[in-house]
Amino acid sequence: MEIKKELKILGWIIAIFLFAFSMPLDSARFQEAIMATFDLAKWYAQEHVILCLLPAFFIAGVIAVFVSQGAVMKYFGANAKKWLSYSVASISGTILAVCSCTILPLFSSIHKRGAGLGPAIAFLYSGPAINILAIILTARILGIEMGIARIIGAVVFAVVIGSVMSLIYRKEEKAKREEQMNFPNVPEERPMWQTAFHFFTLMLILVFANWGKPAGDVTSGTWYWLWAHKWHITAFFSILLVFSLIYILKLKWQYVLLGVIATIASAYLTTSPLVPMVVGIATLSIITLADKKHEENREWTISAWDFAKQIMPLLAIGVLIAGFLLGSTHDDTAMAGIIPNEWIATLVGGNSVFSNFFASIVGAFMYFATLTEVPILQGLIAAGMGKGPALALLLAGPSLSLPNMLVIRGVMGTQKTLVYVALVVVMATISGIIFGSLY
Repeated sequence: MEIKKELKILGWIIAIFLFAFSMPLDSARFQEAIMATFDLAKWYAQEHVILCLLPAFFIAGVIAVFVSQGAVMKYFGANAKKWLSYSVASISGTILAVCSCTILPLFSSIHKRGAGLGPAIAFLYSGPAINILAIILTARILGIEMGIARIIGAVVFAVVIGSVMSLIYRKEEKAKREEQMNFPNVPEERPMWQTAFHFFTLMLILVFANWGKPAGDVTSGTWYWLWAHKWHITAFFSILLVFSLIYILKLKWQYVLLGVIATIASAYLTTSPLVPMVVGIATLSIITLADKKHEENREWTISAWDFAKQIMPLLAIGVLIAGFLLGSTHDDTAMAGIIPNEWIATLVGGNSVFSNFFASIVGAFMYFATLTEVPILQGLIAAGMGKGPALALLLAGPSLSLPNMLVIRGVMGTQKTLVYVALVVVMATISGIIFGSLY
């Protein structure tokens, strides 16, 4: 018998028993926190799993299978030119427009393919942080100075945090550079433009399927037009995907056509865009798995499944914990968690070191869906939140969340995750103090 192992099991049993024994079921706050937990989980499942995560898993699979390791290392590897790798990584958010959880499969994929730690971290931070729609919304609702500060801060954060992480773990990066110097120059399976076409088609489907509605008073202009026609645009890129499946991946056109018919039929039989998305993904999975002629196509779906198995359970746990502690805030819903919202609003007033630090911590652990951080902050500012803490939360929140941290830990380990989170929180705090003193 291993005493330590048995004591650990006993400890968990006692902890669960004490929690169940002492649950304050009669407490209104506890009841609301439980309801907020399930509300956030339901909303996340409805709004993010099918339209965000499932396409992201397949995009990550493209990187893992179709993009050669040499190509990844050319732009993100330890031996890549720093100005190139950090430039590509730090501006990726303007294209991706994803949340802190949707970026995870993509980060995990390039990390596994040999990307240097610094560029990979810059990509991880910038993906959700430099969302051009969120920055425009920030400038419109919270003020032009807040919008400018957010975009400058996000780009600087991506480069600085990635560089510092690379410096801290320079011995590992040196070993990776030496290993990659001897990496054979394996020729591409197909022309790079074909892989890029397939990748960006999937990426644009992800972006436009999740295109957020502009602020409530906006009923015209480019951003409103894009939102109003987002499903037509998504359908156009889906047609390009069909072309890619037949002419680039060489899948049997008869099977692809059957999948298209099934997807279109499901779109006409229901008003929910989730159904045709599920049908499309299901038929794509079946067609690729049934392809015995091109092994890469099977590996693509298997790789997407591997990412789903790795990431989904941790995200689910993180969403439940975040909902219980911090509540559920989305659309017109504002349900408090076990930590009262009034406490948070009170603690982030003014421009003290503590208020900025506390705002950074709250932002780091709270889950923000794409674009939701702006109306949440609007309410907090109205409740007395200082502009410095508001920027601190904006710089820490969209790129981090408790679900996000759990997955990052599984990809690169506990120590690196803690260093990464600490760097984001510290830099957000300092940025908030500086901004608050100016405005």
